[in-house]
Amino acid sequence: MPKMKTKSSCKKRFKMTATGKVKAGQAGKRHGMIKRTTKFIRDARGTTLLSAPDAKIIKGMMPYAR
Repeated sequence: MPKMKTKSSCKKRFKMTATGKVKAGQAGKRHGMIKRTTKFIRDARGTTLLSAPDAKIIKGMMPYAR
């Protein structure tokens, strides 16, 4: 049986936590920061965990992630 391939786009954008959750960068911070509120910019620092339905999709594209 050949090995399954990991989606290249997923391995660049997502990491798995030790408990099996999917960690991703915050959305909405690429450009247009002038129109964003200070509260939004502050809250969108760092990374976030994906919701369960979104994580299920990503896990299917990363078969060997733990």
